[in-house]
Amino acid sequence: MAKKIAVVVRDKQAEALRMAVGLTLADDEVSVFVMDKKLEEAEGVPLNVETLGDLDARIYTNTAENSDFELMSTEDIARELVNYDVVIPY
Repeated sequence: MAKKIAVVVRDKQAEALRMAVGLTLADDEVSVFVMDKKLEEAEGVPLNVETLGDLDARIYTNTAENSDFELMSTEDIARELVNYDVVIPY
C-alpha cells in the first residue's frame, strides 16, 4: 500500500529535494513543504523541482517568495502534516 510522505525543507534544500525525488521511486505519494525562506538556485535544485512536478509531487510553501509553489500558512501546513504516514524534516 502506498504511503503518504511529507518532506519538510528548511536548511539543506538541495539534499532534501534530491531525497524527495528518490522517494517517488517506490510509488508513494510525496509532498514537499518549503519552509520559511526562498528556495535556493543551487546546483540540482531546478532539475529536482521540475522532476517532482513531472512525477505529480505537490510542492507547498509558507513564503510568498516561492511564487512557483502553492502558498499555505504555517498553521495550515501543520494541520496538513498530520495526514501523512511519514514526515521527514530536512
